[in-house]
Amino acid sequence: MDERHKRQDSPLPVSSWLTNVARLCPSAPFEKLSSMDLRAPQHLLCRFGLLSLLSLGGLTGCQTYLDNHYASSLPPTAGVYPIKGLAENASIRRNALGVPLIETTTFHDALFTLGYVHASDRLSQMVGMRLLAQGRLAEMVGPGALEIDRFMRAVNLRKSAEVTYKNASPRLQKFFEVYARGVNAYLFRYRDNLPMDLAASGYQPEYWKPEDSALLFALLNFSLAVNLKEEIASLSLAQSVGLDKVAWLLPSYPDEPLPFDEAEKLKGLSLTGQIPGFATLLQTTDQIAQLNTMGVAASNNWAITPQRSHSGKSLLANDTHLPLAMPSLWNYVHIRAPRYQAAGVSLAGIPAVVAGFNGKLAWGMTMVMGDTQDLYLEKIRLQGTTLMYEADGQWKPATARQETFFIKGQRPVRETLYETRHGPLLNNVLNTQDQGIQPLPLKTRYGLALRTTQLEADQSLDAFFDLSRAQTVERAFELARDIRAIPLNLVFADAEHVGWQVTGRYPNRQEGRGLLPSPGWDSHYEWDGFADTMLHPYDQDPPTGWLGTANNRTVPRGYGMQLSSSWHYPERAERIAQLAGSQTRHDVRSMIAMQYDQTTPMAAKLKAMLTAPGMAQPLKTAIEALPADQRTRAREALDRLTGFDGRLAASSGDAALYEAFLQESARHTFADELGGTDSAAWNALVETADLSYSAQADHLLGRDDSPFWDDIRTPQAEDKPAILARSLAAAVMTCEQIMGSNRNAWQWGRLHTYTWQTNSSKLAPLLEPAQRAKLAATKGYLNHGPVPAGGDFSTLNVSAYHWGKGFDTWLVPSMRLIVDFGQPEPMLALNSSGQSGNPASPHYEDGIQAWLKGNYMSFPFQPQNMNKVYGTQRLTLTPDR
Repeated sequence: MDERHKRQDSPLPVSSWLTNVARLCPSAPFEKLSSMDLRAPQHLLCRFGLLSLLSLGGLTGCQTYLDNHYASSLPPTAGVYPIKGLAENASIRRNALGVPLIETTTFHDALFTLGYVHASDRLSQMVGMRLLAQGRLAEMVGPGALEIDRFMRAVNLRKSAEVTYKNASPRLQKFFEVYARGVNAYLFRYRDNLPMDLAASGYQPEYWKPEDSALLFALLNFSLAVNLKEEIASLSLAQSVGLDKVAWLLPSYPDEPLPFDEAEKLKGLSLTGQIPGFATLLQTTDQIAQLNTMGVAASNNWAITPQRSHSGKSLLANDTHLPLAMPSLWNYVHIRAPRYQAAGVSLAGIPAVVAGFNGKLAWGMTMVMGDTQDLYLEKIRLQGTTLMYEADGQWKPATARQETFFIKGQRPVRETLYETRHGPLLNNVLNTQDQGIQPLPLKTRYGLALRTTQLEADQSLDAFFDLSRAQTVERAFELARDIRAIPLNLVFADAEHVGWQVTGRYPNRQEGRGLLPSPGWDSHYEWDGFADTMLHPYDQDPPTGWLGTANNRTVPRGYGMQLSSSWHYPERAERIAQLAGSQTRHDVRSMIAMQYDQTTPMAAKLKAMLTAPGMAQPLKTAIEALPADQRTRAREALDRLTGFDGRLAASSGDAALYEAFLQESARHTFADELGGTDSAAWNALVETADLSYSAQADHLLGRDDSPFWDDIRTPQAEDKPAILARSLAAAVMTCEQIMGSNRNAWQWGRLHTYTWQTNSSKLAPLLEPAQRAKLAATKGYLNHGPVPAGGDFSTLNVSAYHWGKGFDTWLVPSMRLIVDFGQPEPMLALNSSGQSGNPASPHYEDGIQAWLKGNYMSFPFQPQNMNKVYGTQRLTLTPDR
């Protein structure tokens, strides 16, 4: 074993760590620790209440000590520093929130400096994302991350990155090489002064390779595909309620028919207990999703034509939605080099401006909700020591590959992963422990194989990079059509025109819609190539005066290609249409108002349903049949909800009651059939609501004939009015239990909050007890919140919670961007966290207040305005020859 892994086998003893913290924080009450046996981790967690001691009191005065201790991990912001790899001097100035302006005399130096800046601001994030994509998190985290690594090795993003990088142009490969040298220049200089989370883990980051940037691009593409998680969740639901009822739980859109035909393809199969490792797969995909990746239905963008703007020139707005995190996935950069200038959001590790403005063109993106993944059920069995799978009546050997997992604190593990003709098997088909079934050789079981578009060759990287150089909408269209690896709604604008183009690669399915896994042994469900790019939807300068997307269905039913079979809720898109079409002229102020809008159209739909002729009287009858205490509460809830204006302000009591009703209606409708709110099936239902238009919304606003209205726990047969009456009463009880009986004290922000957590904190359940103790002790230093929140999953100012599991926010606008071509300096923007991912930095969390209050940053492009925003203090990097 090499020295790197030997070092990982010897983590910092807890006693040594506590000694260091005590030394750094002399005011903390550590006297009681002197007699502790620090070799016993359970003492830390239970006997002495150390977590409470540190998190509630011990670290209150320690932020300064920790900041000082890790100050050496922060790069300077001024001075002259020689760096090997530069051709000429490079300048880095920063605005009040730490966003860098990179100024160079050559483009290669700009890329080198961008790599240096990305590493200085987000090194831990870059390292963590790379390890996740490689399937190597256990090397830093320990054995708790091994299942995540198994899954990511199976998905094999490394192979996808190899294909992507190999097919990039020599020019772009050179750009990636120069960028990697900049990252490594920083790593070399600060190899002994790492940020706190990396230093505490004991992991020594490897140097950056050009292919690593392609790997993060592959991770981004994989993360923006929702269908894998949907199919896994759908399969869990089918196991619980059966294939005859599962279609009721898989709606595509309010006006789409339920997918009964999709469930038919699996008719006759007994799936419960027949898929080895399925419970582990469910848990693992959820853990990966919590790390800001995998299946996030997200983002708004819109553009206003010159005819609808106050200035007579175009406007563009974009806010991409991602899980609430510390730091945000995005960071802002501004680059000025000969023949290149661009400002906007970047992903640390990838040398590109992902969404932004270059002085002539603005561009932004949302997810298409494109269905570019399919799961296949594979019949599998062992023949001797060979894993076989069935294909059209014949048994074929699965392709096997060996993978070695290095694990912090343990010996390496060598395992075999398998692939069928459709792709890798995601469930551990030889592990039967989690389901208690018979050993595999005695009976045919099922594997789950993943087919994706990830291994198709194209030049998406070149097109994605060159988009930031485009000067016109017409050129943006040309480049967007060449972006095949990632399904996006790209909206762009120049001063005179606006446009929308769908990117990606979409399979032609011979049969099936991709909502449930397909039978892999039947070739009728194979892909027949991909849709022609000429069929990809687009629009330019529409007569309505605006265009926009919000993960909604953007094409009519029956469109000539299948973009998706599951879209997000329509309310955000409907609200864009209301606001974009409501004014004769728009300007930057109306764009800001739209991005911070917290009114949900769903409240009006709910009122219309509750007061409809076919519902109003039966609902009142059902309320009168309730016990007296419930009857009073239900009447109150009905009166307030039918008068609610739909504004989900954090201070609103009616908003709190409305959201409590949404939660209770889901519980009373589905919990009985799904085995309660702690079951795997319930978690799957909640997950489908996170990803797309859900059964919760579909039943609440319609589906009066659904079998799920009957409460199977009672002898009588309930109907929708009876379930809604119970839900109304329960919503009031929920508010009373959490916020008290005083209605004036009810506020949505008391139920619904923002909490910014680092990925280290999200990984805590995977850590050993001693590691969790260390992390818990510093959570007040690493994390931020809670802060009262408004809005929900259906508002433009998104603040989504898990519909069916609490009210805490998990999804937010992770950045905001506005470009008004009628302004002397068109671009304004915000991030949802600080610029830096290093908690010792003054720019670790200072962006949060700006994001909460709408204090946008200006990104000046005219030289005379640079000093006002970026000042004159600069860090100058010089060639070290």
